[in-house]
Amino acid sequence: MNEAGAGNAAIEESWHSPKGRAVREVVFGMHDGLITTIGFLSGVNAANASLRVIVISGLAEAFAQTLSMGFGAYLSTKSEREFYQREIARERLEIETAPEKECDEIRQIYRSKGFSEDEVEMVVVRVTANKELWLKEMMMEELGLIEKRFDDPLKVGLLIGASSFVGAFLPILPYFFLELRWAFTASVAMAVAALFATGAGKTLLTKKAWWSSGLEMVGIGLLVTVAGYGIGHFISALWD
Repeated sequence: MNEAGAGNAAIEESWHSPKGRAVREVVFGMHDGLITTIGFLSGVNAANASLRVIVISGLAEAFAQTLSMGFGAYLSTKSEREFYQREIARERLEIETAPEKECDEIRQIYRSKGFSEDEVEMVVVRVTANKELWLKEMMMEELGLIEKRFDDPLKVGLLIGASSFVGAFLPILPYFFLELRWAFTASVAMAVAALFATGAGKTLLTKKAWWSSGLEMVGIGLLVTVAGYGIGHFISALWD
């Protein structure tokens, strides 16, 4: 493997390590919290809402989003793990109750790869001699499922939920300390800074250019801000 390939492999491995998955979940939660809340606040500001209405509705949106993100992450991680465990149990049962059928499936798989009949039979003998190896082979070759370690769904849900709340709360913070006319500007500035820092921070694992990753997240945030402000202004004009 050349140096570039080795570097890419190392990046991929770090991204799927426990630390890498945790960073990925924090980035996802922060990004979603920031983007959704700044878009929401932009729309409410464009509708000429009062400071009190903005703070109350912003906090309600932040808490609702935290619960939604947290429970969504918990359920998706739990479902993924349950699906994988169910498939393992089903395949294990088939090996125990219909070994000849499973052997034939291995033969078909390796014939399709271009192995000769002698080579196919050698593979069948080697694989079926160890039931755990046999199970892994069927999971990977027949079902396309690679053995993996699943994180605790509760931990994933709490991490993403907490990250989402932090991201959602940051744009609301200026409204507690500033007048309404300055609070929105400060809110956008805080969101932009947080988005850039989040995008740049994830490059510790992705190894991409920090400024490019940061600007990418800022660009998405500004797009959502403009869209939210425009929609809020449009609906406000229609309501009047």
